[in-house]
Amino acid sequence: MATPKFNKNIFDFFKQLENNNNRDWFNEHKTEFKTIETEVKQTYNVLLEKLNKHDQIEKFKMFRIYRDVRFSKNKLPYKTHFGGSFGRKKPELRGGYYLHIQPNNESFIATGFWEPNKEDLLRIRREFEQDDQDIRNIINNKKFKSVWGEFVGDELKTAPRDFDKNHPAIDLIKKKQYIFIKKYTDKEVISDVFIDDVNASFKAIRPFFDYMSDVLTTNLNGESII
Repeated sequence: MATPKFNKNIFDFFKQLENNNNRDWFNEHKTEFKTIETEVKQTYNVLLEKLNKHDQIEKFKMFRIYRDVRFSKNKLPYKTHFGGSFGRKKPELRGGYYLHIQPNNESFIATGFWEPNKEDLLRIRREFEQDDQDIRNIINNKKFKSVWGEFVGDELKTAPRDFDKNHPAIDLIKKKQYIFIKKYTDKEVISDVFIDDVNASFKAIRPFFDYMSDVLTTNLNGESII
């Protein structure tokens, strides 16, 4: 039996939905969507199995196609992409993985810390304030960088409260998110090797996750807090 993979019909459907993003059209094509959704979920589950061979995934969530428009200026009712997240086993393992499938070469994978709570964010910043050499060794490693590039995400314009704006690690300290993103073309997504490449890329993030997990499960003296 062939390993499930993403097919071109995903992109074909979403391109049609982009031009017909309304409930009447979607309801007419809902059976088609459900078939595609089932196939896509099977492929996400293949990735889940691969991740669990080198990590411990506690939670997998595939997001619904329906948009919450209550507080959004964009009132289109449907997303034109698939998204799924994989959460690591808490509390000892921190960080998570995300896979986003969207036409027009907008697919990507992301990993890291999207919205660290204020306690975790402060703990990370204090660690960088105390010693930023370990994290720089990880993110500047040539092999690591060839897969993930640089940090992306929101950051403050200046130093956070109670931090020195002239600190040597202020570039790291002022970040509000610690995220890495890798983009893919439509052709790459539907290739036979896509899931293996995604899995290998996620595996390559482990030095960063191991470091951050150690930071977030200890105090500044290195004593366990879990």
